[in-house]
Amino acid sequence: MRFVIVTGMSGAGKSTALKMLEDMGYFCVDNLPISLVEKFAQLILDGAQGGIQKAAMGIDVRSGQALGDLQSVLEHMSILGIEYEILFLDAKDESLVKRYKETRRAHPLAGGGRVDAGIKRERKRLEFLKKQADYILDTSQLLTRELKAELDKIFVCNQEFNSLIITVLSFGFKYGIPSDADLVFDVRFLPNPYYIDDLRPKNGLNKEVHDYVMGFDNTLVFLDKLEDMIRFLIPNYINEGKNRLIIAVGCTGGKHRSVTLAEELYRRLKKSEGYGLSLEHRDIEKDMYRKKG
Repeated sequence: MRFVIVTGMSGAGKSTALKMLEDMGYFCVDNLPISLVEKFAQLILDGAQGGIQKAAMGIDVRSGQALGDLQSVLEHMSILGIEYEILFLDAKDESLVKRYKETRRAHPLAGGGRVDAGIKRERKRLEFLKKQADYILDTSQLLTRELKAELDKIFVCNQEFNSLIITVLSFGFKYGIPSDADLVFDVRFLPNPYYIDDLRPKNGLNKEVHDYVMGFDNTLVFLDKLEDMIRFLIPNYINEGKNRLIIAVGCTGGKHRSVTLAEELYRRLKKSEGYGLSLEHRDIEKDMYRKKG
């Protein structure tokens, strides 16, 4: 029997995750009173022979003051030999605020005040759960299909999981360095396809631009060294407990060289298992026909 506690920040995707787990064959319940958590787990365990082999339960700050009792409940479950896993869904504060603004929902702990104040209170209340979590997923930049892929990997395929999700991001320096980037690499030293008339209106997703950028020895040397460094850093970041890594690759306008290099780096890193991986091109559609590309 597999019993998963799904928790985390409001707005980080807990309801979506529960629905996905239900589609994956898990028996799911949400917002059960804390006093019934152990009883529910025991019933699932006793009824495992009856067909329920996988169950997931959603718990969050909607439990109110009773949430503080969850720690002792979990400890008692461990004493009784009831095995459980904790999935903690998180997101950066700015992402959560943006989501609340878009949905026009009130944060459960904000009252009549600001959303960010409610988020701060919630983080404090959930701190003990995040520390005990077996899996931490940062959904700040995750697409729905990427979240589903991560859950499938952990709870269906039973692949080894490291709570690190890597985003390879291309950008243009003329539009500013991404504020959330952990590593920033400047590829403006490479020849610029912008100055080739036939390549100017295209971008790094087009074969002609890709072949042009990849046709220089410096490009290949740079990629080899970059890949080698990142592969060295990844296990060290995982050991540190880092759960999100954003690798930003920038050129002047963010549509030629940076896109090509980001695509190639993503392709190389995709060959490895053990961490989530996504690819974004922030500025590829901007300034397509203006003076500087």
